[in-house]
Amino acid sequence: MIEVYIDGASAGNPGPSGAGIFIKNNGQVERYSIPLGEMENHEAEYRAFLHALKICLEKEFKIVSFRTDSQLVSRAVEKEFVKNKKFAPLLEEALELSRQFDLFFMKWVPSAENKSADELARAAIRNNRTKGQEKS
Repeated sequence: MIEVYIDGASAGNPGPSGAGIFIKNNGQVERYSIPLGEMENHEAEYRAFLHALKICLEKEFKIVSFRTDSQLVSRAVEKEFVKNKKFAPLLEEALELSRQFDLFFMKWVPSAENKSADELARAAIRNNRTKGQEKS
């Protein structure tokens, strides 16, 4: 089973944001640090999830277990419902993608167990800022 750790982070709310994705695949490790531009933290969490789903589908993984320290995303996926309608399109896209796996699991984990994804998300924020400064 493929283990996928995800995290979204923002420096400010809204602010420069990033997605961190850490994938364990039969002893192999893959790391993704994706700048997301300006957004709120909760949106960054959803965007990290969407990027991770797309990466796993591109790699043709069939059985995946996602881990997140975002209770908001974890609960939304579990209940297939989001209170804040602003996130409804993101959740719907994520649910559609998740249905393409043979087996899909989403598990909430404490932040201490999600440090690799968190570090990648924070690195993406720094990359975001650098890109923004270069444009100025």
